[in-house]
Amino acid sequence: MRPLSIEGAWVRTPAVHHDERGSFHEWLRADEFGEAVGHPPRPAQANCSVSRKGTVRGIHFTDVPPGQAKYVSCVRGAVLDVVVDLRRGSPTYGTWEAVRLDAAEGTALYLAEGLGHGFCALTDDATVVYLCSTGYQPLREHAVDPFDADLAIDWPQDTTPLLSPKDAAAPSLREAEQQGILPSYDDCLRLRGALPGAERTA
Repeated sequence: MRPLSIEGAWVRTPAVHHDERGSFHEWLRADEFGEAVGHPPRPAQANCSVSRKGTVRGIHFTDVPPGQAKYVSCVRGAVLDVVVDLRRGSPTYGTWEAVRLDAAEGTALYLAEGLGHGFCALTDDATVVYLCSTGYQPLREHAVDPFDADLAIDWPQDTTPLLSPKDAAAPSLREAEQQGILPSYDDCLRLRGALPGAERTA
């Protein structure tokens, strides 16, 4: 696992073993994950989405606390997966980083609580699976416009994007900040036990 430029985001690139039967790789190792991130994985819910090429999902985030960390991988096709720092007070607030996830390489992305997440399907039937640290709580779920000009995410330009009505109507980053729905960086660190004297609660 290697850290991205946004604190709390990591990418895991496994060794993929091929033979005449197909391939095998370790999708997640608790010991490796814990050594890199500082705590073992705590999956509470597993999600699976299938998307047509050009579908954009996100940018999604949850209230902190309780927050929702995600471990994301693409098991069919490929997606451009994007992490956005939505944490007020973070040194990288408002920045994003993109990682290609595809079934052939088995790459996975981990996002700590408070980070925004979205992706664009690069192939038809792109299948993404998520391990989430907390279960779905609709009243705590939020979104930011994935095409916000201030974020300026470099989405693929070869197809017309397909969005859900909720994502299409999502506020800009500035509007979300004015609405008071964005998490704070200190609250996220406190939740993870990363501030002095803090203990992880989730």
